[in-house]
Amino acid sequence: MTKRGTFSSLKVRNYRLFAGGQVVSNTGTWMQRIAQDWLVLSLTGSSAAVGITTALQFLPMLLFGLYGGVIADRYAKRTLLLITQATMGLLGLALAVLTLSGTVEVWHVYLIAFLLGLATVVDNPTRQAFVVEMVGPQDVRNAVSLNAANFQTARIIGPAVAGVLIAAVGSGWAFALNGVSFIAPLTALMLMRESELHRIPRVPREKGQLREGLRYVAGRPDLIWPIVLVGFIGTFGYNFPIWLTAYVDDVYHAGAGTYGLLNTLMAAGSLLGALLAARRGTTRMRMLVGCALIFGVLEAAAALSPAFWLFAALLVPIGLFGLTFNTTANSSVQLATDPAMRGRVMSLFLMVFMGGTPIGAPIVGWVTDTYGARVGFLSGGLVSVGAAVVVGLVLARIGNLRVKVDLHRGKGHPLIAFVPREKLTAAA
Repeated sequence: MTKRGTFSSLKVRNYRLFAGGQVVSNTGTWMQRIAQDWLVLSLTGSSAAVGITTALQFLPMLLFGLYGGVIADRYAKRTLLLITQATMGLLGLALAVLTLSGTVEVWHVYLIAFLLGLATVVDNPTRQAFVVEMVGPQDVRNAVSLNAANFQTARIIGPAVAGVLIAAVGSGWAFALNGVSFIAPLTALMLMRESELHRIPRVPREKGQLREGLRYVAGRPDLIWPIVLVGFIGTFGYNFPIWLTAYVDDVYHAGAGTYGLLNTLMAAGSLLGALLAARRGTTRMRMLVGCALIFGVLEAAAALSPAFWLFAALLVPIGLFGLTFNTTANSSVQLATDPAMRGRVMSLFLMVFMGGTPIGAPIVGWVTDTYGARVGFLSGGLVSVGAAVVVGLVLARIGNLRVKVDLHRGKGHPLIAFVPREKLTAAA
């Protein structure tokens, strides 16, 4: 396995600017997420309402996600990001005004969550595809992992700050700081040197570009099955706002500070996973499937944990394997895709990962409200395990592989591995 320096992408000036702006804005985004979840729970007392808010924020990705990819392939990505980041900052400030003025109602939160989702439709695939333009193909894996580390660093800081702010002065100031935080990425984008970007020719406007992207993915098993796995886990396995608010409120009868702590523990594991992934020079399908399987098993174990300290401790490896799964899938799909198709393929990737939330979140929220937090969390873990097993077996069949269990393995040899069928037959 080829290893690179953990921070090799930061040698690129444009990427350094991008990363610096994103860590500020991501911190604000996590503050808003925590404050938004807690505000909705305070207004309604319902985990299902938290699920509806999450669903509305991701519904545009489900409905329009593929069009976002077409836009990302068609127009200058830096310009698109300036527009989307400014829009998201203004929406954060609007929610702050409503909350601080005491006029906020749950439908306001729903509406702003939906509008944020619309901005995300263009912002997410554009940011994903822009990574290659900043660092070039040789550092894509490293940059994707550092983006994840950046996001998880913010996930550690943001919930902690949000918990203090909510307890001290209320949710409104968390929304205000999030809106202001978008000044950082906007400044970074304006300071970038256009001449140092790795230009990818823009796709001219033509009919059928969306269908062309779908046909491209459908003909590539190395793209479609990782995306299918990402879809199942994103829809049913990543509903942590619903589960953690329910655990804090109904199981442990605690407050916003505990909710922030649980999010911080998960983020710490995710950050560790991102930094380990940044050193990895290659990605393999068995790692993708293995991480998905372990992620689901850990979720099920956490759901059945009898004590708070064990539940909290398990959130660290859940974060680690969940993040490793996500970065492995992201970088594998990006590198296997033709540059002219990257925006459309990444929009499909993000559509099934994030766009599945409007389907999964209300279902998971209803299960959690009806049967309790433990059953809700357990159901997400079991779906993740089932999806990992099925996709792993499909990939093995496509590659003419079989599972081999080696109980007498030597050093450096895995306990479980996919090996060619011919090799197994010869050994027998």
